[in-house]
Amino acid sequence: MEHVPVLLTEAVEALVQDADGTYVDCTFGRGGHSARIIEQLSNKGRLMVLDKDPDAIAVAHQLYADDSRVSVVHGAFAELGSLLAVSGFGPVDGILMDLGVSSVQLDSPRRGFSFQKDGPLDMRMDNSKGESAAKWLNAASLNEIAKVLKTLGEERFARKIAAAIVRQRAVKPLETTLELADLVASTIPRREKNKHPATRTFQAIRLQVNQELAELQACLGQVLELLCEKGRLVVISFHSLEDRIVKRFIRDLEKNDPYPSRLPITSDQIVKPVRSLGKSVAKQAEILVNPRSRSAVMRVMEKII
Repeated sequence: MEHVPVLLTEAVEALVQDADGTYVDCTFGRGGHSARIIEQLSNKGRLMVLDKDPDAIAVAHQLYADDSRVSVVHGAFAELGSLLAVSGFGPVDGILMDLGVSSVQLDSPRRGFSFQKDGPLDMRMDNSKGESAAKWLNAASLNEIAKVLKTLGEERFARKIAAAIVRQRAVKPLETTLELADLVASTIPRREKNKHPATRTFQAIRLQVNQELAELQACLGQVLELLCEKGRLVVISFHSLEDRIVKRFIRDLEKNDPYPSRLPITSDQIVKPVRSLGKSVAKQAEILVNPRSRSAVMRVMEKII
């Protein structure tokens, strides 16, 4: 299945305000957003495309081998500042983040993201390094697994599932996606309508293995310094944990009021470095074509000074 970029027109229109500008696509995927960004750039414009996934980077190198405007970088957006510096980029005019897992990754059994396709229990965005889902699940304590399922997956049966995993691995270590999906399905007593019982478990483990929320926070912490004046941040998220982090980040920067309430400081004395340009969700027409867009929330921020 081809990956269909979500909120494509809205994201690129919000991001690209200067055809001669410099932009970063932090999550290249299969290049849907990047292709549209490049269409908006002049010969002076520049785009860095970044991804942790070696497969995505191979596609990017193939697509843009002859386009001098595009720099392709294999790496995590948590390291965005240093990656920009090494690549010779100064302050940028826009940063795009399309969070989560792509359709291509979900549909590849060897990547281990899907509970509907049998494959190795991997789930690493960068499968060239780090700890796989199987390795983590077969080593973590019951309490640690339960905490991850509860906090990252918002799974109400977290402890029951964690206990089942620990019992199973004592007999035989978990190795494949369908082994885990079937175990979860047989453990959960009540199911949500139109949702596979392993959905929340797989989401939680993926977030844990890739440290996605920590990487998001690390990247956001660099954004203000990396954007030039009038530069924009555009973030598309697909579940509440990600969106909550982005929402609070923009809100706190826009408010910029770290002072105790009893200090005699008025609101007009507070310098506000950014302004929120609001949020968008997919229209019904897009949802009908691409059901994945149903849960997408896009937030946009502009640096003022």
